[in-house]
Amino acid sequence: MITKRILIADDDPLVRNVLRFFLESQSRFKVCGEAVNGLDVIEKAITLTPDLIVMDVSMPVMNGIEAGSVLKVMLPQVPVVLYTSQDSAMIEAHALEVGVRAVIQKNDIAHFAGDLGEFLG
Repeated sequence: MITKRILIADDDPLVRNVLRFFLESQSRFKVCGEAVNGLDVIEKAITLTPDLIVMDVSMPVMNGIEAGSVLKVMLPQVPVVLYTSQDSAMIEAHALEVGVRAVIQKNDIAHFAGDLGEFLG
């Protein structure tokens, strides 16, 4: 089985740690890096070339939708998945419109981490 490299972006270190824990508890995932805002995730994605980028919608400097839009132009082959605690069809529609693969609710982060495999093909 090939291990997929995932870049995580969230401004909350606790959320990043929990997400890393759940992702790396599955042998098919390896977190290759962490970013703290939208600009940081763009810079790290270019350097690290992950197989998947997972990030929060609400981040400082540049939010997840803005960063996702830039990433789809710069790294179109890398799927971007956003997560949010907000239940908003408008957020999801806007994110999908800019090229984000999916928007997932982060209510149950363990379940969320298990669902990521479907975005890697």
